[in-house]
Amino acid sequence: MSAIVIFGVLLVLMLTGMPISISLGLTVLTFLFTMTQVPLESVALKLFSGIEKFEIMAIPFFILAGNFLTHGGVARRMIDFAASMVGHWYGGLALAGVMACALFAAVSGSSPATVVAIGSILLPGMIKAGFPMKFGAGVITTSGALGILIPPSIVMVMYSVATNTSVGALFMAGVIPGLILATMLGGITWYRAMKFDYPRQPKASWLERLRTFRKAVWGLMLIIVVMGGIYSGVFTPTEAAAMSAVYAFFVSVFVYKDLTLKDVPKVLLSSANMSAMLLYIITNAVMFSFILANENIPQLLTDWLIDKGLGQIAFLFAVNILLLMAGNFMEPSSIMLIFAPIVFPVAMKLGIDPVHLGILMTVNMEVGMCHPPVGLNLYVASGLTKMGITELTVAVWPWLLTMLVFLIGVTYWPTMSIWLPKALGMM
Repeated sequence: MSAIVIFGVLLVLMLTGMPISISLGLTVLTFLFTMTQVPLESVALKLFSGIEKFEIMAIPFFILAGNFLTHGGVARRMIDFAASMVGHWYGGLALAGVMACALFAAVSGSSPATVVAIGSILLPGMIKAGFPMKFGAGVITTSGALGILIPPSIVMVMYSVATNTSVGALFMAGVIPGLILATMLGGITWYRAMKFDYPRQPKASWLERLRTFRKAVWGLMLIIVVMGGIYSGVFTPTEAAAMSAVYAFFVSVFVYKDLTLKDVPKVLLSSANMSAMLLYIITNAVMFSFILANENIPQLLTDWLIDKGLGQIAFLFAVNILLLMAGNFMEPSSIMLIFAPIVFPVAMKLGIDPVHLGILMTVNMEVGMCHPPVGLNLYVASGLTKMGITELTVAVWPWLLTMLVFLIGVTYWPTMSIWLPKALGMM
């Protein structure tokens, strides 16, 4: 009965168009005042203990690093390097877009930031070269989703906060699936470009490739700073996030000089705005999780599913359906913080690895970002291309289908996710 009331109130509030963070907070307060004897002091205590986790500090730092890189010319140099490597293949510029999104994802941690950074530079170039707008929009919208799968990833930090899973292990677990998905998206891009005979660029010489690599190397070094630092044990993931913010500032202002010191306060302010929004969602989601745990809802759900004899295969299928449906109405941070504490105990009882579950949930978030009505990447791409959401939805379907095929693979082949962190001794 408690579960029906909690989720019923949440659903009604969300259907009114209220922001998800406020919906969560009001649901908790309504339930507290009307249906429980929980003292408000314990809620306040839980609120502070829930958001004082060291890992949460990684989120504003990764957002700040991503903003410095988005405004600081790093994306343009990554695109030039990617175009010199694959531009001579069918659909060369589009393939360069996929490769550049994968590279930028490895330094930004955010999908919308990846779409903006790469799309705003690459799309005009693709149109000028003779590509249809729909093709370019489809490539960038879906490839931008790599931003939350290829580490570092803000969404993975959210999962870690919700389930106490190692952030370092999650980051390493995202490397191989991220590279496989980038390859699959590149494959469908190449196939469609070959089928419709889209333009190719002249083949770049090795000297030209070396020149573009030297220009991009300062941005690419950030991948080594973050991932190398975490794996070698020099930094925790949170310290790596802080280092990435400092490094991104240094590269953007003093090396590439695309940003001046006068521009820095503007970048800091936009990062603070985004961080505050996410931290407010986290705060309310922590309270929501506390109420669920206090009413014993995850435990009751676990017992009910196990009594029904639901095995790993059926459970993972059900999780995918649930998350894909949630992706229709909510953005990734909220989905992760609401659903992770619910499905996590069941997964543990069924013997599913927590890192594998984290990657599976992240891939679901990626798919959700690319389909309506709440797909964040669709809205960002719509702003860049001036295309309607319906038109964009039609444009992305070949790549979206590819992502769904990949989702099946990552769901039922856990080795893809957990092999690397196990090999590195991180789990």
